[in-house]
Amino acid sequence: MQRDSMTYDVVIVGAGPSGLAASIRLMQLAQEHQRELSVCVLEKGSEVGAHILSGAVMEPRALNELIPGWKAQGAPLHTPVQHDQFLFLTSQSSYRLPTPPQMHNDGNYVVSLGNFCRWLAQQAEALGVEIYPGFAAAEVLYDEAGTVTGVATGDMGVGRDGQPTTNYQPGMELHARYTLFAEGCRGSLTKTLFQRFGLREGADPQAYGIGIKELWEIEPEKHQPGLVVHTIGWPLDRHTYGGSFLYHLENCQVAVGFVIGLDYQNPYLSPFEEFQRFKTHPAIRPAFEGGRRIAYGARTLSEGGLQSIPKLTFPGGLLIGDTAGFLNVSKIKGIHTAMKSGMVAAESVFDALGAAEPVLEVNAYPGQLKQSWLWDELSQVRNIRPSFRWGLFGGILYSALDTYLLRGRAPWTLHHHEDHKALKPARAYTPIEYPKPDGKISFDKLSSVFISNTNHEENQPCHLTLRDPDVPVTVNLAEYAGPEQRYCPAGVYEFVEEGGPSRLQINAQNCVHCKTCDIKDPAQNIDWIVPEGGGGPNYPNM
Repeated sequence: MQRDSMTYDVVIVGAGPSGLAASIRLMQLAQEHQRELSVCVLEKGSEVGAHILSGAVMEPRALNELIPGWKAQGAPLHTPVQHDQFLFLTSQSSYRLPTPPQMHNDGNYVVSLGNFCRWLAQQAEALGVEIYPGFAAAEVLYDEAGTVTGVATGDMGVGRDGQPTTNYQPGMELHARYTLFAEGCRGSLTKTLFQRFGLREGADPQAYGIGIKELWEIEPEKHQPGLVVHTIGWPLDRHTYGGSFLYHLENCQVAVGFVIGLDYQNPYLSPFEEFQRFKTHPAIRPAFEGGRRIAYGARTLSEGGLQSIPKLTFPGGLLIGDTAGFLNVSKIKGIHTAMKSGMVAAESVFDALGAAEPVLEVNAYPGQLKQSWLWDELSQVRNIRPSFRWGLFGGILYSALDTYLLRGRAPWTLHHHEDHKALKPARAYTPIEYPKPDGKISFDKLSSVFISNTNHEENQPCHLTLRDPDVPVTVNLAEYAGPEQRYCPAGVYEFVEEGGPSRLQINAQNCVHCKTCDIKDPAQNIDWIVPEGGGGPNYPNM
């Protein structure tokens, strides 16, 4: 069955803050210059915001530039930050530390990023942008010269055996003069672009973290709207990068989460269990006693910063947002930088669309980015994250030196390594005995996945593919004690025996699309590809 096709000036893959900001800026420019422009945004989640997960404290700088009247237009920024706390935890105590300058949140807002993206989508549609949720971009399209000409959505109704079912519908081709990839962290199509165009040549490997988050409704007397708390230290050892956040939103809601750098060494470490253990700390637990957990989710973050940014352009396309790695990890913020990258890309693309001669590759985009505040901001903090190679205290000391004395202008740049290579053999460690969940403050994986509202059509090909089916047992289980059953925050991977030798069972139905397996697998044997559109989590207010 032949695929239908539609043609646009610009196609954007991903309805996150960068993709939506780009679409809005494109249509604003079209209106200002009285030009016709067609823009389409594809979103693999069942609705805009379904797959969006972030802390989130939002710096409104980019929003002020994009939509100056956002308050009057009802943007869901309801809770201004009132108070910052930065704590160092030991197993039983907490110590107040000075809040680093980058983490001061005066003028910022505690938000639901999912709800913010839903609002951005409304603004985009009002300007004429076409947004199609529930359609996963599964293939990059090229012309005979190798130029990107758009994307194709995945086929629907393909059975687990790879054969069409009675519900089969072929994907649709969306052609465009320019395609913007805004897939978020570790985009599956972006991975193929890296390989095809050598976009990572000359850049550091990307560094990643996994963020795990819960949304709670707590007792009114414990609620402090606008309170922002960050912690470092326990339960992590001093060699493992990570920390927590607690953000008090409106309506007695608190977002709590934990981020761990995926360059951790101990194969017995479980990010999910570390998060659950964190909530039991004497300084943390009281906030949640008497409350109820209402949502759960996880996703990876691109933490490499400036030195890990790849080449951003190629014939027919551009990279924007977290798929390119614009997160400011020392600020613990990436919404404003993602939006700014989308806005700058939109301006570059708009100029290219109006050029007298066809512009194959929008080379103006990286140059315009380097002239923006985004580039300067990332440059100033480029050495903070990699300094934690020296451990917690070494990282803190260097960060203080870089921030207060050098002021981000060090004449050197520290570099990153590939996260999966940091994992050490299991024989060097003792298994970690995590406490059993109490069902009140701490929970198990399966009950957590349940409240993420994750669902996939069961009769479809597994979207978690193994390059070599023997590696999980012969390498991962034998050398690293099967780390996939611990680094996955959704219980997707488990080793079963069933009266015979161990084998890896993949419970793809549980997948929350965090991409940790694609990143942390020590053999790089797992490929995460998009399932049918509309599958995965459905995050409320996350």
